[in-house]
Amino acid sequence: MYYVYTLRSIKYPDRHYTGFTEIIEKRLEKHNNGEVTSTSKHKPWELIIFIAFKSKEKAIAFEKYLKSLSGRAFASKHF
Repeated sequence: MYYVYTLRSIKYPDRHYTGFTEIIEKRLEKHNNGEVTSTSKHKPWELIIFIAFKSKEKAIAFEKYLKSLSGRAFASKHF
């Protein structure tokens, strides 16, 4: 399975991060250990949603959508 996920910073709740992974637990651990450059400044992170896909291509396309302006609006309304 392929996962698209959104994290929220516990320390800075207005900060969110959307990503893609195959192993959600290990990826969250990497974010919280400061191993991901783009999220290390705002750790710790909590997982607020993840969506599983069978297709890697569809997961990547959905991640790209969530990072777009309309995707961010969708996410803030529904997540």
